[in-house]
Amino acid sequence: MTVRQETGPPRVVPPAVDFTDFYQAHFHRLAVQLYAYLGDHAEAQDLTQEAFCRLLERWERVSGYDDPSAWVRRVAWNLATSRLRRVRTAVRHLARQREEHAPGPGPDRVALVRALAALPASQRRAIVLHHLAQLSTREIAEQAGVAEGTVRSWLSRGRATLANYFTERPEVHDA
Repeated sequence: MTVRQETGPPRVVPPAVDFTDFYQAHFHRLAVQLYAYLGDHAEAQDLTQEAFCRLLERWERVSGYDDPSAWVRRVAWNLATSRLRRVRTAVRHLARQREEHAPGPGPDRVALVRALAALPASQRRAIVLHHLAQLSTREIAEQAGVAEGTVRSWLSRGRATLANYFTERPEVHDA
């Protein structure tokens, strides 16, 4: 160490330290501290890495401090504390959310979905757009890029197939 003479009391100037050497000397120790604090090894390493990235941006200035490791440790601990606050806030928010239970689809809906799935794609699309989305045959034709008569044909064939699907057939009993 060298002693620099100034107008005030003598100040001890630490020798210049290479960032890479500093990183290698302090990363593991700091990551272990954060791991003990957070309980998450990957998060501890990420936050320690973030602290060292911030240190690298300020290395010219911070390397001249009496204890640069105190600076990076303070930044890492601040990051970890902020992380814990965010997690606690998210957990509280989730705890306040009410879980809504929606009933499963009824038998009619299941049957309709199965029947629609049995239709060719063009007929299924026409049925859904016309009857559920309430589009006109002209609007469906424009959207599909086909003639309006084609859409009417798809609707007619699709309805006929659905009617056959839903028509109850009497059961044949052996006598």
